[in-house]
Amino acid sequence: MATAYSTSTVAELGGSPKRSRRMADILDAIAERGEISLTQLAALFDSSAATLRRDLTVLADQGLIVRTHGGAKAAGSLAELPVALRDTRFQDAKRRIARAAAIRIPRERHAVALSGGTTTAGVARELVNHADLTIVTNSLSIASLVASYPRLKVVMTGGILRAQSLELVGVLAEGTFSAINVGTAILGADGVSADAGITTHDETEARTNHAMVAKAQRTIVVADGSKIGRAALARMAELADVDVLVTDDSADPGQLQRLRDAGVEVVLA
Repeated sequence: MATAYSTSTVAELGGSPKRSRRMADILDAIAERGEISLTQLAALFDSSAATLRRDLTVLADQGLIVRTHGGAKAAGSLAELPVALRDTRFQDAKRRIARAAAIRIPRERHAVALSGGTTTAGVARELVNHADLTIVTNSLSIASLVASYPRLKVVMTGGILRAQSLELVGVLAEGTFSAINVGTAILGADGVSADAGITTHDETEARTNHAMVAKAQRTIVVADGSKIGRAALARMAELADVDVLVTDDSADPGQLQRLRDAGVEVVLA
């Protein structure tokens, strides 16, 4: 699993959107190849060797990679990006997905549960014009965002803070979700597949989100096309628990058809 990130490191990783996107892509390149040279990175990203060395140093300091003579190699799992890097990826698709999910929320009094994640945070932003919503979340980022909307009521779970995702997880968070009823659960995911269901990288996060889905009248999964067909470590929900998947047109059509065949309504944003 990925390591915990200090406040100063998160700030450094997310200081420049362009740099954050480049470092996320560097992690992808290393994950795909296992090991990569500085020369190969320079060809891929059209950046100077000095710039790439600085990026590799930041990533190595967090244990995400191991520096080698003339390059870098994978260190453990590179599957889960820190939240500061995730926020820069697939931004246009995530905005479209968020809008498409938000319009499916009733305009009258309604309770919406939101898991953590950049796509679900986008849904929260789109709910600003809803006048009578209660937002239930275990995400510090989403709670802080929604708190600026005076017409929205915010309910936060308790729990243990997971630094990678800025989510509260564990027994206290599960107990909060189990004690309430919500009309709609909006669930982000690291993987969505016909075989594995809706998955994430952390098993404790998966149990917390499962508790959220279990008490919802309906569940909408929001995931960009890169997540479709993938399976992460821990299952949050079975496909039978999912009413709607909102994704974008970069998703593999064959995988989407398998999800439709399993009874999931697929919406392309």
